[in-house]
Amino acid sequence: MKQDLPLLFDTHVWIWLAYGEPGRIKPRTMRAVEDAGSRRAIRISVVSVWEIALLESRGRLELPIPVAEWIRRALDRPDFELVGLEPEIAIESCNLPGEFHADPADRILVASARLKNAIIVTRDQRILKYGKQGHVKTMAA
Repeated sequence: MKQDLPLLFDTHVWIWLAYGEPGRIKPRTMRAVEDAGSRRAIRISVVSVWEIALLESRGRLELPIPVAEWIRRALDRPDFELVGLEPEIAIESCNLPGEFHADPADRILVASARLKNAIIVTRDQRILKYGKQGHVKTMAA
């Protein structure tokens, strides 16, 4: 796998790093994250922004500051690039090859990684399994 590709963080990976919990990520993966950061090659999907706001609104994620401020600060890094929900990504998320589950957020993350030629960093076993089938580049967190 080419190590010069950008990394797209799954929502939980972004939360762990924003909360200062890099120990939850495998050392090898953390080295890849640091390398991608030095290349300004980290991607965050707008769907992760939505997921964090949803988790917070439902009381499943407790943030120390209002969610809008938390998101603004967590994105305010020169090594991060926000990936929007472009029409091509929306369409791709509905037409992923092979078998993939129906969760719309995961489908958008996978479609984003595929179309942006990025490696998705995740601990989600369903996404990792899909990657092993050759449909998306993955890295286990």
